[in-house]
Amino acid sequence: MNSIKQILSMACASLLLVSCSGKEETATKQVDEKPLVKIQKVYEQEVPQMAEYTATVEGFKTNNISTSTPNRIKRILVDVGSPVRAGQALVILDDVNIEQQKIRLANQKVNLDRAKELLAIGGGTQQTVDQLQAEYDAAMRAYNNAKENTVLTAPMSGVVTAKNNDPGDYTSGSPILVIEQMQPVKVIVSVNESDFPRIKKGQKLNVKLDVYGDEIFTGTVHLIHPTIDPATRTFQVEVTLPNSDNRVRSGMFARVIFDFGAKKNVVVPDMAVIKQTGSGNRYVYVYKDGKVSYNKVELGQRLGNSYELLSGVPSGSDVVISGQSRLNDGMEVGIANEQAKATANTDSVK
Repeated sequence: MNSIKQILSMACASLLLVSCSGKEETATKQVDEKPLVKIQKVYEQEVPQMAEYTATVEGFKTNNISTSTPNRIKRILVDVGSPVRAGQALVILDDVNIEQQKIRLANQKVNLDRAKELLAIGGGTQQTVDQLQAEYDAAMRAYNNAKENTVLTAPMSGVVTAKNNDPGDYTSGSPILVIEQMQPVKVIVSVNESDFPRIKKGQKLNVKLDVYGDEIFTGTVHLIHPTIDPATRTFQVEVTLPNSDNRVRSGMFARVIFDFGAKKNVVVPDMAVIKQTGSGNRYVYVYKDGKVSYNKVELGQRLGNSYELLSGVPSGSDVVISGQSRLNDGMEVGIANEQAKATANTDSVK
């Protein structure tokens, strides 16, 4: 009888051990099933507030040299690339019409003087004199206008950048020549509306030209356009470059760099930033008290292998930098880098 009781006791004990062992294995398995992640603590840092925009160099001013009335071109005194000064003769037009107008003007002057003499001796009327005077004045204005258009001069100093006609051509609506002022030159930049409050007239900035590599040119904000384009959410800023040595040419590709000082913002490794599929939103998993939260963030500048965050993660947070693919918002996780550290410490004790 005692032997039967002993056998039953041993069987119960075995079952209990198996049951306890199963519970321990289940508990271990549940712990092991927690996703393992690597985390890194992040803080606010002084981040230079730089904004870079691309644009194309233009002449500070552009003048189209043309005539108000059609005429034949006799001579063009300059060519593309020619430097010109204000008042310099550029184009000479046919003066046949001028000579004809000059003859008609002289005849009108004779008629006007005769009418005035007759009026003085009582042989004419004031109405006739007034009519002839008006006709003469109109003819004089037409003659002066035609005379001015016979020799076309440069209204400013600059460089000839286009020549659209040759001697013998008749002038039309298109300009005969185009002149651009190259000292200074300007760059027109389309700037994001968020930067509107930070840009001031007279502000100094750096300009790089691809043709000159990393060489820095100093520019000045010359004009800020007062309206925002609702389609692009940008506004235009005109930046001038002195260009006393004529190294900067119209059409060059420019990079305009605005320096707005520095600002303290949280900086996270780029490995922590996740792009949401199907949208432009960015997220970062933040670890706290054994769980992770899915925080939407606003990115600032890229800083090497890190990103500046404008919002979304407080300073001093632990962010997940590895293992995000298995995570969901609010999920419990294990910390892989803490376990690795504990294993390394154990091995060193052994």
